[in-house]
Amino acid sequence: MRENRYLIGAVAFAVAAAVPLWGPSLGGDASTGTTDVHGAAAAEAHGAAGMASPATTGNASGADLDWQAMDRAMAERAKAFPAKTAGEGAQVLKPTILEDGTKQFTLTAGLVDWEVEPGKVVKAMAYNGMVPGPTLRVDVGDKVEVVLKNELPQSTVIHWHGIPVTNEMDGVADITQPPVPPGGSFTYKINADRQSVGWYHSHHNGSEQVGAGLWGAFVIGDLPLPGGAKADHEAIMQLQDSGAIGLTLNGKSFPATKPLEMKLGESMLIHYINAGSTPHPMHLHGVDQLVVAKDGFPLAQPYKADTVLVAPGERYSVLVVGTKRGSWGFHCHIFPHSEGSDGMFGMFTELRIS
Repeated sequence: MRENRYLIGAVAFAVAAAVPLWGPSLGGDASTGTTDVHGAAAAEAHGAAGMASPATTGNASGADLDWQAMDRAMAERAKAFPAKTAGEGAQVLKPTILEDGTKQFTLTAGLVDWEVEPGKVVKAMAYNGMVPGPTLRVDVGDKVEVVLKNELPQSTVIHWHGIPVTNEMDGVADITQPPVPPGGSFTYKINADRQSVGWYHSHHNGSEQVGAGLWGAFVIGDLPLPGGAKADHEAIMQLQDSGAIGLTLNGKSFPATKPLEMKLGESMLIHYINAGSTPHPMHLHGVDQLVVAKDGFPLAQPYKADTVLVAPGERYSVLVVGTKRGSWGFHCHIFPHSEGSDGMFGMFTELRIS
């Protein structure tokens, strides 16, 4: 019996050691219901899953590494930034104003071919044909209606994450409402009664639908800044790592990510939204991030950081002042999410201060 226990323990250890750190790839086809839970497929495409690729295999000294080929590949990807791709996500959606002043938005969920980076097209689920879905912006005190139209081959709903709603409008399938079937629709009614930095996403088959593209930002009012300051620019950086979309910033993977741009002395308010399945330490080179809010709630004591850890579902708002000219790296500091042997990929962009 003792020998059997030792044998079982040895087998279990061997199996555990063989499992990659970020978990197995389960695919990412939005039409089949499979999903790559940690974006491993996206990382693997750039030689980043487990940090293994033909250029980096071999012993730890890199004796068989073709460093010249690796340098050329890295330089080629860097020079391609920012690369053009079809489609732009997170565009601000203009509402229809109803007779009583209600601001009405329409979000149509359907399948689209989405170009994540040049030449890489995935089958995505999208609101209004874009990933992330349209950005919704309203004022405090507004009455809001959002009409969901479902053109997917499966049911769906919308949950309002961090947005004040009544229970029947919370958008959780079979808990607060029946799922909206293919060809169906549902109207959500929301009173925007407090300032919020929130987001919306599917809460039906969420492990597939959100990673496939069904999420977007929802901002109510203006986030108050320390000392009554006003930011010259405002940006939303939506993080994803799973499903069909994979390792991306605002639905795009480097070199197709969009740089943030400002002038020397200007300020920028950046809202992080983590729509993915794992935390991301967002690191900005060169200038400080002043963390001013968590989940849309202003902090009584803002603090400076160069790296801000954003867990799934969380929002952090940071204020950045352009104190130094240059193109500064801006990326998730989990390197298998942003940099491999053929250069930057996935969750990498730049803050450009001119």
